[in-house]
Amino acid sequence: MSFLDLRTATLGQEHVAHAHGHHQLILATRGATELSIEGQGGRITGSRGCLIPCGRHHDYRGDGHNRTFVLDIPADSLPALRDGDEIERLFDRPRFFGVPTRLNRLAESLMQQLEACPALHSEIAALLLRALYLHLESGPLSADVEGLASPGFSERLDLARLDAWIDRHLADEVRVEQLAALCAMSAGHFHACFRELTGMTPLTYVQRRRLDHAHTLVIHSGLSLGHIASLVGFRDQGSFSRAYRRRFAASPSEVRRAG
Repeated sequence: MSFLDLRTATLGQEHVAHAHGHHQLILATRGATELSIEGQGGRITGSRGCLIPCGRHHDYRGDGHNRTFVLDIPADSLPALRDGDEIERLFDRPRFFGVPTRLNRLAESLMQQLEACPALHSEIAALLLRALYLHLESGPLSADVEGLASPGFSERLDLARLDAWIDRHLADEVRVEQLAALCAMSAGHFHACFRELTGMTPLTYVQRRRLDHAHTLVIHSGLSLGHIASLVGFRDQGSFSRAYRRRFAASPSEVRRAG
């Protein structure tokens, strides 16, 4: 690849992980994509974009409704561009940056032009990159990737929504990928954010909700212990009883007798 490669895309909800030998600019006009670079990251929206240097491993998961510009920038193409040396310095490390309304509107207009006139691909790509450079030159970048993991967890992780979904699926196998999809996050980034916010892994959290629900049924219902075990997702009463004892320091039969 020796030229700027610009395309529009709707990034789906499947988890994608890779690295590539070119720089990349990600800019959305609507929707959201959760993107993690080497284990840390944030959300791409109409108000936030990302610069990914070549060779950096990253993974992402879109919401399936976004409209996103993806611009691949081979390093050997930059010397031919105006301000190429300065643009190259933007990719010295991964960065997320704020996108003001005027830049978002320009990107949306350029996206329409690209779809209407594919022959202008190279000119539109160069214009977009130039506009981004001028925007970033006029003010500081919002954050490097190292500082992105801590702020805003609670905004992206809606625990009330997750709890409601988990409670509807207590009898089913629950996978981290399913929970991450509810938050438009990659599984890896969701796992890290969830653990930071709650102090436990997602699956440990699910197990605790299973057992807390079972505890209520043990005390307040006449259902058999085997039936309760199946209702909260345990394959047999023995594994249920062992997990219950670890959680409540007593077996379900002991709790029922004491009640």
